[in-house]
Amino acid sequence: MQLYCIDAVRLHGMTDSVKPSAGLRAARIADTEERIVAAATELFVRNGYAATTLTAVADAAAVAHRTVYLRFGTKAALLKRVIDVAIVGDTKLIDLQSRDWYQVVLTAPTFKERIDAWARGSAQLMARAGDLFGVAQQAENTEPIIRDAGLAGRSATRDSTRRIITGMRKDGLISADIDIDWAAQTLAVLALPEIYLLHRELHGWGADDYERWLRTTWHATLDG
Repeated sequence: MQLYCIDAVRLHGMTDSVKPSAGLRAARIADTEERIVAAATELFVRNGYAATTLTAVADAAAVAHRTVYLRFGTKAALLKRVIDVAIVGDTKLIDLQSRDWYQVVLTAPTFKERIDAWARGSAQLMARAGDLFGVAQQAENTEPIIRDAGLAGRSATRDSTRRIITGMRKDGLISADIDIDWAAQTLAVLALPEIYLLHRELHGWGADDYERWLRTTWHATLDG
């Protein structure tokens, strides 16, 4: 919020002649990033991590090679950005927990509505990012930034799961006897990319199959 306030103050002090050019520049920057991210996503998924280069991404995005290098610096940093965008669904500066579907998970009036929104949102996330998580697995052994991002993501999934379950118990939607730590540790594992990819490999599951499994398993575990 403070960032947006600072930006608002800066804009308020600009002349009318400056505002349009600044807006156009911001729009061009955003458009360029979207094109780079889209091109990188396609190449990473199609060719794998090792075979994808920053120059190939620049060519596919129809931007100068220098643009990609200046904006991202390394291939690992670009992959991390691509995954971050896939997780939330776009390049807007809105984190996952501020997204509408996640707020439904936290505030819906019934247990069923929260579980349904949670399973649906998690499955849609995997539909967007699942292939890229597979690419990240290829890179984790050689790229510390990707390995660290994976560890942070797993911790965030556990913490998010704990927050959701704690909210359910606080609102009287699940039994007060539920062990929050045990439930968070157990249910968070089901939402990890590795589990989604394993189901896809072993059973040929798509996002809809994964969503049904999450809904059924989470419901049964928390509702006893």
